Amino acid sequence: MKKTLILTTALVGFASAAHADLTVMSWGGAYGAAQTEAHVKPWSAATGNPAVMVDADNPAQPIKAMVEAGNVTVDVASLEYADAVRLCDEGILEPIDASMLSPAPDGTPATEDFFEGAITECGVSTDTWANVYAYDTTKFTGDNVPKTAADFFDLEKFPGKRGLRKGAKAVLEFALMADGVAPADVYATLSTPEGVDRAFAKLDTIKSEVVWWEAGAQAPQLLADGEVAMTTAYNGRIFGAAIDEGKPFQIVWDGQLYENELYVVPKGAPNKDQAMDFIKFATSTEGLRAQAQHISYGPPRTSANKETLLYKDGKTEMGPHLPTNPENMKNSLLTSSDFWVDHDSELNERFQAWLSQ
Repeated sequence: MKKTLILTTALVGFASAAHADLTVMSWGGAYGAAQTEAHVKPWSAATGNPAVMVDADNPAQPIKAMVEAGNVTVDVASLEYADAVRLCDEGILEPIDASMLSPAPDGTPATEDFFEGAITECGVSTDTWANVYAYDTTKFTGDNVPKTAADFFDLEKFPGKRGLRKGAKAVLEFALMADGVAPADVYATLSTPEGVDRAFAKLDTIKSEVVWWEAGAQAPQLLADGEVAMTTAYNGRIFGAAIDEGKPFQIVWDGQLYENELYVVPKGAPNKDQAMDFIKFATSTEGLRAQAQHISYGPPRTSANKETLLYKDGKTEMGPHLPTNPENMKNSLLTSSDFWVDHDSELNERFQAWLSQ
């Protein structure tokens, strides 16, 4: 119901003005706010073109529905990597000419400045983000605090409810790493029936204590409300709650799954040319640094990481809070878009069946 309401509200709110305003669809919460302040407002000010931001729990779903219905009212959308690749393959997205992207300040072409994999046929990365887990520091103190992925599943040593995203992606990989599978072996393991069984067996050990979340803003709220003692979450959401709101939250980076988020243009976008210009602006070195000053996701260009990044408060150094910080990547896994493009349907069917058991 929540996703339906968000999509309906978005359509009613901007459908009549879609041709006049550049419309960007993102994930809401701290993430949407960061892109609004770093990209939407500055692009509008620089070009004189009006632009609006609308929210969805997962923009891939309404974008696909709009294109298939022939009623596209969004110009730019923020998609997870696997969704961007899949929708591109399905013809839902416009191709993006990488040669039009802004070079680095020293003239290095964008194609050489972006990290490997950050530019795809239909998308350009805005940031590197991570699925992590976090805990309430008022519930675990002293030396008895969670430090590893395995600790998330240890209900005896660390009692309390657990929050998990309601879906197969990132949950199954996390379960395998917590069960001792090395990051380099996770997808090979998950490609076998035995590996899938192993992941679900690990989830079985905490199933009775899980509170499921779907929208990114729900995870820190579950912690804040005391409904869970620890939860998986998008790292930027936890950072925002801790730094901006003073919440007693601590991220555990062990077992993090990181990936790129991309801006894309839906096929049939009413303002296609402006959409491409917006993406060029937003994914410039300056645009990526601006976003990283509002939320703790790493800029995916070399030039954007050369100088110290400070949070919008002017004092918090972002380096230690980014998924790409070397200390935070010691036991991490790059999400495989190829794996999820191939296995998303079958594993989510298995996940839904497991949930209902």
